[in-house]
Amino acid sequence: MSSTALPAVTRDTWLGHPKGLFLLFATEMWERFSYYGMRALLVLSLVAGVETANPGFGWNQAEALKLYGLFTGFVYFTPLLGGWLADNYLGQRKSVIIGGLVMAAGQFTLAAAIPGNLQLFYIGLVLLVIGNGFFKPNISTMVGDLYPEGDARRDGAFTIFYMGINAGAFLAPLVCSTLGEDPTKGWAYGYFAAGVGMILSVIIQLAFARRYLGDIGVVPAAQRSLAQSGGEHKALTADEVDRLRVIFMLFVFVVLFWAAFEQAGGLMNLYAAEKTDRMVGAFEVPAGWFQSLNPLFIVLLAPIFSAAWARLGATGRNPSTPRKMVLGLVLTGIGFLAMVAAALESAGGGKAAMSWLVIAYFFHTTGELCISPVGLSMVTKLAPLRLASLMMGVWFLINFVANWLAGIIGSYAEAMGELTIFGGLAGTLFGFAVVLWLLSGMLVRWMHGAEGERR
Repeated sequence: MSSTALPAVTRDTWLGHPKGLFLLFATEMWERFSYYGMRALLVLSLVAGVETANPGFGWNQAEALKLYGLFTGFVYFTPLLGGWLADNYLGQRKSVIIGGLVMAAGQFTLAAAIPGNLQLFYIGLVLLVIGNGFFKPNISTMVGDLYPEGDARRDGAFTIFYMGINAGAFLAPLVCSTLGEDPTKGWAYGYFAAGVGMILSVIIQLAFARRYLGDIGVVPAAQRSLAQSGGEHKALTADEVDRLRVIFMLFVFVVLFWAAFEQAGGLMNLYAAEKTDRMVGAFEVPAGWFQSLNPLFIVLLAPIFSAAWARLGATGRNPSTPRKMVLGLVLTGIGFLAMVAAALESAGGGKAAMSWLVIAYFFHTTGELCISPVGLSMVTKLAPLRLASLMMGVWFLINFVANWLAGIIGSYAEAMGELTIFGGLAGTLFGFAVVLWLLSGMLVRWMHGAEGERR
């Protein structure tokens, strides 16, 4: 995809990257603080009893996990619509601001709904779904637009951007869960804190975008593409069709990854709360704190992975995107083997050691680093300019299917047992890794040189 970044903006760099990257880093960091802070509370506040010291809605586990899956699914469906609107009418910058304000309203609505106002709670979730559709695909597309086509810094830029995502995700449970799970304050305080994070994201974008992004994201991509083609609407080329085909074929494998990975906010969150020994001396670790492990590992490991890909690339051995994703599926499967061990330990009615969850989140993180930032970068390489945000929306549509599936999978845990669920996920991930390995050569050919040399 072609870049439209102004040279003056691109030359204004810090640590070898446009300063606009770090503005987008901060904008996304506080948005992810908001989202992950809410996510750490959602299932727990739904299953909390109505007569407890910290009252919730009194749902059973299966009901809560189904709503969790439905909500997180639609969170990743609406970017398809938001990306299309940005490409054709709004532009990325305006879409990000609209989305941020709507999501902030959603978080404050959730806070107002606690305790007991289920209809208002649903309205808050709908606002979050709508706002995310405007925000999510367009902030990521602007990262790619900072770099001209073929710029080798782009993969590294998405790794830095991904660290911003996870810095916010790390802080979120520590703040929102600490407030929300405390009976002296309650769930509403946690949701309110998430809303404050979203407001900070919008303020940062409004205050600094003109200075550090220039005209990036102002003009809708379809208008820019039409201008570049001399006002003529042109059909997709054969190479562009093949590249889009790669995105859609990888859809299947990434759906499986996210369906497994998103057990973190649902089934694994409940497992931490109910079947894990969380005592450290006289202190009981809040269940939501385990949600900070994944983003902490991301921040610690992302520079290592980025350096490893760069070193492998310098020697001509950097794995293709499909093969990196194969490795990601395998590593995530190993993480679920740790959860199998935890389930075996707690099978007799006892509680599992916290170390099993730590090991699982570590391997899930290494798997994520092989799939998610690599996939974001790949979409900006393969998508035609006029479809830039739309195709980023398609990429997030993967998460719509995956989160819906994750909720269904998690809802069977009570009937089938965690051991069966965790073991089944591990085996499925390993099986799909083999299939993707066999297809990887064909997929690289269809990229037509987007990963370097043509093959």
